[in-house]
Amino acid sequence: MSERVDVEQHRADVAELLAGFVERPGEQSAERPGGRPVEEVPLDGDVLGRVLARDVVAPEPLPRFRNSQMDGFAVRAADVAAAAPDAPVTLPVAGDVAAAPGDPAPLAPGTAVRIMTGAPVPAGADAVVPVEDTDQGTFNGSGAATATRVAVARGRAAGEFVREPGSDVAAGTVVLPAGTVLAPHHVAAAAACGVARLALVAPVSVAVVSTGSELVGPDREPGPGQIFDANGPALAAAVRAAGGRVGLRLALPDDPAAVRAGLERAAALCDLVLTTGGVSQGAYEVVKDALPEVTFRSVAMQPGGPQGLGRVGGTPLLAFPGNPVSAQVSFVVFLREILRAAAGLPPVDRVPAVLDDAVVSPAGRRQLLRGRWVRAAGPGASAGTGGSAGAVPHVAVVGGPGSHLVASMAAADVLIDVPAAATTLEPGAEVVVWPL
Repeated sequence: MSERVDVEQHRADVAELLAGFVERPGEQSAERPGGRPVEEVPLDGDVLGRVLARDVVAPEPLPRFRNSQMDGFAVRAADVAAAAPDAPVTLPVAGDVAAAPGDPAPLAPGTAVRIMTGAPVPAGADAVVPVEDTDQGTFNGSGAATATRVAVARGRAAGEFVREPGSDVAAGTVVLPAGTVLAPHHVAAAAACGVARLALVAPVSVAVVSTGSELVGPDREPGPGQIFDANGPALAAAVRAAGGRVGLRLALPDDPAAVRAGLERAAALCDLVLTTGGVSQGAYEVVKDALPEVTFRSVAMQPGGPQGLGRVGGTPLLAFPGNPVSAQVSFVVFLREILRAAAGLPPVDRVPAVLDDAVVSPAGRRQLLRGRWVRAAGPGASAGTGGSAGAVPHVAVVGGPGSHLVASMAAADVLIDVPAAATTLEPGAEVVVWPL
């Protein structure tokens, strides 16, 4: 690992390696909008948080038929025009119309039908009188289900409380435009229009590979010298949160032949291989030993200095350090935005902040400290940004700089970016932070 590069150079090299995942001019088409493949997914499948590749167009009007906006009585407006609280108009009730399949019988002049919300309005009726503007109907006998007559105490104009076909959405209307990041209310709109499948931007399939014979899963009892694998679950979750898909999860031992075989399998199945561990300068750096064709280098950052990038069998590979904080910081700095862009998701922008603590940083290395927003009380406080609306938010350092301190990472909201040229920062210094 003779080569040392700065963070931005390594970011640029990673972006070049993974350029095929992100939109490039001239690659857009109906089949590959934004240059990414498209996949059809059932509406009740894995769609939340994903991005529409094509417009959702209403195949028919919504509502599909004239229906009632209220529980009440469907009438001809002209028959109840003179109704008033002190002079109600009484009409015979011809029956009930429920929100159920079928077409109701036409309404005869001078009559009413009791109608439920969402039920089809009979032909001949042009208004609905809400039940609270009536005596709720008179029934013959205590067990009668249908009223025989109703007294209407307030007239309604033609069209009142009647939903016309297409009054919400006309047939052919774009209900959800391409590029929409799907939330539950978008799913509801598509379902209401009878759309069964959605065309979504296909996510990048990532193989998440942990290495190290000392690692065990959370369902096993660690023996002497063994630890739980934090990187596999953490990076799998990070991939999904960034719009990617975990195509494979592997945990490989400190055996170069086994690592090589596992990574070749991963490369054959996924778009990207992401490894953790075995990339530093120790005696048992199994990923380095297994992949002589990959570039390994030291990046001028802390944590996360040891990095690797290249290809295995033509498939891009990124190799992150094995310390849990280093692996998570590496994902945020080098991979998160590429996966989000590939999925069609908006970027998570770096933002300015004011430092509340004094910081000491190693010369020549860009330090990424765990931090959290300092929440301000009072009017205009902006939750999650630590200050009043429009003000530069404040951040405080969480824990120490050690790359093994997973509890401080769990308590953090942001990464505080300390420039490589800075060896100290005083409280009140302006910094840039990476939201987590």
